[in-house]
Amino acid sequence: WSPNLYITLVRGIPGTRRLHRRTLEALRLRKCNRTVMRWNTPTVRGMLQQVKRLVVVETEEMFKARKQNEANHQALRPPIVISHLPASATDSSK
Repeated sequence: WSPNLYITLVRGIPGTRRLHRRTLEALRLRKCNRTVMRWNTPTVRGMLQQVKRLVVVETEEMFKARKQNEANHQALRPPIVISHLPASATDSSK
């Protein structure tokens, strides 16, 4: 196991049990798709066991690889170029 765990809330909080809401609050997960870093301790692992259907847990290596993959995916997109000149203005310059 890695010394750090990256925990991401992937399901919504409304409609969950009060105990689960309090556990997520203790983990400082308040909004969906937010990630927090916690030490890998038995206490944190027990909290994660309670809310395992609401969160995704990654090790440090998995988290960095996912972020790198997302960054590479974004870099492959070509920039969007928009010309605001009317078509007649470009034809008259020829």
